[in-house]
Amino acid sequence: MKMLREQIQESVDAIRKSISTEPSVGIILGTGLGTLKEIIQSEVIIPYQDIPYFPDDSLHGGEFIIGELSGKKVLALSGRFHYYEGFTLQQVTFPVRVAKAMGVKTLIISNAAGGMNPLFKAGDLMIITDHINLMGDNPLIGPNDDTLGPRFPDMSEPYSKDLIQLAEQTALDLKIPIYKGVYVGVAGPCLETRAEYRFLRAIGADAVGMSTVPEVIVAVHSGLKVLGFSAITDECFPEALQPANIEHIIATAQKIEPKLRSLVKEIILRLE
Repeated sequence: MKMLREQIQESVDAIRKSISTEPSVGIILGTGLGTLKEIIQSEVIIPYQDIPYFPDDSLHGGEFIIGELSGKKVLALSGRFHYYEGFTLQQVTFPVRVAKAMGVKTLIISNAAGGMNPLFKAGDLMIITDHINLMGDNPLIGPNDDTLGPRFPDMSEPYSKDLIQLAEQTALDLKIPIYKGVYVGVAGPCLETRAEYRFLRAIGADAVGMSTVPEVIVAVHSGLKVLGFSAITDECFPEALQPANIEHIIATAQKIEPKLRSLVKEIILRLE
């Protein structure tokens, strides 16, 4: 089997046959940002299935998008892989490795999350200030390639303080209400029990979801600056917990989308 850096290079070589651009901003189009791809001036769109070593995306129809947004060269990953689908965390995070090798320096990431902070309501937006990894795995387990990142990466600031400040100011200027908080990543796919929500809240989490953490770990390992957002799609208060309504969660996510799309578009414009 080829080494990780060789796989990354083969993917990059395949992509560069179609483009001449070196993007500086990467965007993982999770919940809340899916429609952002509609306003990217695309230079090229490559199906994941055409990129060597990308996981089988038959369920996703994922696309690797290179183009321009708010005057910046961007790389957008439309469609993400999840641990609960049976992918390894190395597979889940491989697109982040490729984005770094393509020239990306800043990564913007979004997700859907259950809100556990009693101040949150369904439909709110949260800037992720920190995270807790309760997925039971780590994408960096195994041999380390020092050319990709350090064996023991520092995680004292996984989400850039400068980008958090920029996001706060931009939201204020656009009059978009926004919170800050800690995101906890769990394996899924089942939602949490009342006792689990109590536990997660007690250890300091404000929102819970099934993605993002492994991608951010690899981004930090790679030397990227990260900005993360959670779209609060449901309220997870143990004493008032209602059965999950997926249709309602999807509808809430769709209502959040225009706010987050406008916010990220303006943040990218203001990036130095």
